[in-house]
Amino acid sequence: MATMVSNSLTKKSEPAVNSPTQVIGGHGIDSYSNNSSYQKLAANVVKKKIEDAIMMKLDVASFSSTSNIIRLADFGCGVGSNTITAMHDILEFVKKKYMSQCPASQMPEFQVIFNDQSTNDFNTLFTSLPQDKEYMVAGVPGSFHDQVLPKSSLHLAHCSYSLHWLSKLPKELQDKHSPAWNKGRIHYTSAPQEVLNAYATQFAEDLDNFLNARAQEIVSGGMMVIVGSSIPDGMSYSQVVNGLMYNCMGSILMDMVKTGSINEAELDAFNLPIYACPPGEFTEGVERNGLFTVEVIELMNPAPWLKGPIDIPVFVKHVRAAMEGMFSKHFSREDIDELFNQLVPRLSQISQQMKSCDRDGLQLFAILKRK
Repeated sequence: MATMVSNSLTKKSEPAVNSPTQVIGGHGIDSYSNNSSYQKLAANVVKKKIEDAIMMKLDVASFSSTSNIIRLADFGCGVGSNTITAMHDILEFVKKKYMSQCPASQMPEFQVIFNDQSTNDFNTLFTSLPQDKEYMVAGVPGSFHDQVLPKSSLHLAHCSYSLHWLSKLPKELQDKHSPAWNKGRIHYTSAPQEVLNAYATQFAEDLDNFLNARAQEIVSGGMMVIVGSSIPDGMSYSQVVNGLMYNCMGSILMDMVKTGSINEAELDAFNLPIYACPPGEFTEGVERNGLFTVEVIELMNPAPWLKGPIDIPVFVKHVRAAMEGMFSKHFSREDIDELFNQLVPRLSQISQQMKSCDRDGLQLFAILKRK
């Protein structure tokens, strides 16, 4: 399950989608697989809601009448055990629904498909699979903005903390003649409205492509579970923890320009391809696409367990594991070390402000059903 930290961290080619090129693979001390506990905790928040949705809204009997195998897929699976745990849980919910709906029938076979970019560390992912798994496994590389599975072959799709990654940066961000030129910043946080609009437009296009691709793959009546980074309608991104962090990152990089560590053109060419879509925009996008119905949509607190101050060094370590690969496409290893080394004291200076940020309503939970 792909990236983001606590209330979500988490490239296709430039700067690309569903996360694998920026996460650190393998099993090293700085790897994503060893620094993704926040993501696992955030995913656990929605576990009961996914079970409820499957029990109430998924008609598994209709699937078994046309196929003796039920297929599930995780889009933007990332590296490590989080995706395996999530898909195991969902599979158990589907089995439970099947036993309640078809008590006299033999349990069908199951296949779980893990999808992410071709650069994802699938080797590490598959070494985390349990030996006693009761399902067949397939890894399918490719951008989830395109169709990656055969038509009408999929019954339930899962996508967690992946959709916030844009397939590409809006070209206006680097156009000196555009009102959306994002000079001196690395994100739409604290940027002019034109910059935010450019991000939102690109996300809307990506969401439409994602829905079109899934509509080809998911059978009629099939379900899609989407969990991800969000923000209440009308709230400024500068009011959330990640927004504060992105501002600090931009400030550190600007200081590095002043000291000559990096040049100004390098900074101006770099923008984070991350968009936290508010639920209103998300619903509008799904309804405009017209291929799915919105069965459930709500905003949640992704970190209800976080009662005290944020552990800044641990937080930054998770952030680096998730995002270092993206920075490495633009900056040297030494510059990246300096950025993250400085990020700890910078965030520590505003730790009270980070603590006071509203943590409610920063995780989107949506259930879509294929028409």
